[in-house]
Amino acid sequence: MKGTVLICCFLSLLHLQAAAEEEEGGADFISALRDRSHIDETLRLATEEKSGDYAGAIQRLRNVYHSSIKPMEQAYKYNELRQHEISAYPGRTLGDSSADGEITSKPMVLFLGPWSVGKSSMINYLLGMNDSPYQLYTGAEPTTSEFTVITHGEKIRSVEGIVMAADSSRSFSPLEKFGQNFLEKLVGIEMPHKLLERVTFVDTPGIIENRKQQERGYPFNDVCQWFIDRADLIFVVFDPTKLDVGLELEMLFRQLKGRESQIRIILNKADNLATQDLMRVYGALFWSLAPLINVTEPPRVYVSSFWPYDYAPDTSRELFKREEISLLEDLNQVIENRMENKIAFIRQHGIRVRIHGLLVDRYVQTFKEKMSYFSDPELVFKEIVDDPDKFYIFKSILAKTNVSKFDLPNRDAYRDFFGVNPITNFKPLTAQCSYMGGCLLEKIERAITNELPALLSSINSGKQPGLSSCETTGCGEKPKNRYRKN
Repeated sequence: MKGTVLICCFLSLLHLQAAAEEEEGGADFISALRDRSHIDETLRLATEEKSGDYAGAIQRLRNVYHSSIKPMEQAYKYNELRQHEISAYPGRTLGDSSADGEITSKPMVLFLGPWSVGKSSMINYLLGMNDSPYQLYTGAEPTTSEFTVITHGEKIRSVEGIVMAADSSRSFSPLEKFGQNFLEKLVGIEMPHKLLERVTFVDTPGIIENRKQQERGYPFNDVCQWFIDRADLIFVVFDPTKLDVGLELEMLFRQLKGRESQIRIILNKADNLATQDLMRVYGALFWSLAPLINVTEPPRVYVSSFWPYDYAPDTSRELFKREEISLLEDLNQVIENRMENKIAFIRQHGIRVRIHGLLVDRYVQTFKEKMSYFSDPELVFKEIVDDPDKFYIFKSILAKTNVSKFDLPNRDAYRDFFGVNPITNFKPLTAQCSYMGGCLLEKIERAITNELPALLSSINSGKQPGLSSCETTGCGEKPKNRYRKN
């Protein structure tokens, strides 16, 4: 009997000790959470935006696009050329949809990289979603199999991909062209958050080098290219254990060619290494990526640990904190300059539409000049399209309109373009004038040279310079504004 009592007392003591250790461990866990106040401070989430000024500028930009650029875009079917179009979905325009998706959309931040390097954890950290029902699932194994779009909403809810593609008020309708299998792998999360009022985050499936692309069930690289083309900032995330470059990652960097100014490389989980090992890993990362990034100035690399828990002891805490603040400043510049980026993008689009209209006009004029009563229209058309240099079509555009040769489209694209759209369906530019509406060429040139630059000047003149968070935190560096679309 006494032995039984002693055993019961011993078990009770063990239970109490375990409970105390669990409580103490829980206290240590809570105290190990990192302070997030610098995120709100650096991103200026507490400051109220002048929504009226922004909405007014968006409306002016929309009016310029619809009145001066879109008429020529529709008259000469620029979208069917399938190069750098505003709406990548053939037949869908920016007309009377409730938001004019591409023009009114928020800046997009895209997260790319190998599996389990901390992309989802980084988004959870920036939005403070840890331990919430809608936090992005994370783990040591490949966890993210969907493209997840995190946007602002009045309440927390998830949105299926088929709903996102069917809703014309969103800017994701063009994703329908990738098929139903992909839409099943597309998920949206809406939540009320100050940061999401100004930016949209996109989390992507991790790159797995031993998996064939066909096994995904949808064109993974084509989908990535769609998001890359629309992203204002691209975070390519690595961790110290996944620095090798395989075929899928190499293909991804090929798709990023020409977007180097928007790429930021992140070496995550840096507090897992001692300082000496971290230096070696940093060098190994550049060694692996050097053949893939052929630019004079390499992309900015941020070295830190982006998750809600405190840095590991005996690591470069101050360095990691400064790196994190620099990255947040980079993100903040994208947010603050979003209106200027939109104006620059629409102006760039207008220049391409104008060049396309001039080229189609030149093709039409050459076709009419070479046609005679006894000519075979098909043979004349084939001769012009197969060898446009013989008829000085592209050179005449450069000579008469002062267009840069670097802005000219691929000649082969027009062989396919006129294969779908007969040349006889188009009128020359001289016939594209009306008494009330004016001439298409004059309107688009006025928008490119006067209206859009004037709108950009008005935005810049009304902007007040803000205090950089680096000045207050002592990080000693203010990031360059290198993400603008060229």
